[in-house]
Amino acid sequence: MILFVIGLAGSSFAQQKKLVQFSGVIHNADTNVVVPYVTVVNQSYKDQTFTANHQGYFSFVAHAGDTIIFRSVGYRAARVVIPNVREDKYTAMVNMTAEIKELPMVTPYPWASIDEFNMAFMSLEIADDDIIVAKKNLSPESIAALAAVTPRSAEEIQNFSAMQNHIQLSNQAVNQRMANPLLSPFAWGNLIRQITEGNKSRNRSSNR
Repeated sequence: MILFVIGLAGSSFAQQKKLVQFSGVIHNADTNVVVPYVTVVNQSYKDQTFTANHQGYFSFVAHAGDTIIFRSVGYRAARVVIPNVREDKYTAMVNMTAEIKELPMVTPYPWASIDEFNMAFMSLEIADDDIIVAKKNLSPESIAALAAVTPRSAEEIQNFSAMQNHIQLSNQAVNQRMANPLLSPFAWGNLIRQITEGNKSRNRSSNR
């Protein structure tokens, strides 16, 4: 009964407190820039919670004498007590100070024990330095492999085509098949025929 009476008395006292329309804008105390989406808590009235908009503006109904807490990530909590004003509204400019929190250094280790670290260290493959990598890339094997898969450029194709045309034009009067006439029976037949005809012509000239 005593607790009930005390609660009832507190409730009636809160109802007797003057209602005030509490409004305002929240700014950064250092840069005077608005702080958006700040959480506003009425600590004196059941921790009733409100949220400021993207421009830092808030407005809600509270009681005169209520303690209002402003919280936002990266800022220190600000505290405002609504005074007992004559009118039914109260406007305030709330300033919040930026807070920088330094977390303790954390060093992650991918090994569960010293033994696992030793095994990983012993099996570690050290990468080649720049000089060794350059020598590998300029080796005859690497250049030959790259030449086999690298397509020809337009300039190279044009030079090769011009060279082939020049060779073809230069060899029009030359035996294209590069055949040896000593191995051709037709060449021997022509040679014998030319010799025979030459003997006949000389005989006719001597008879005359």
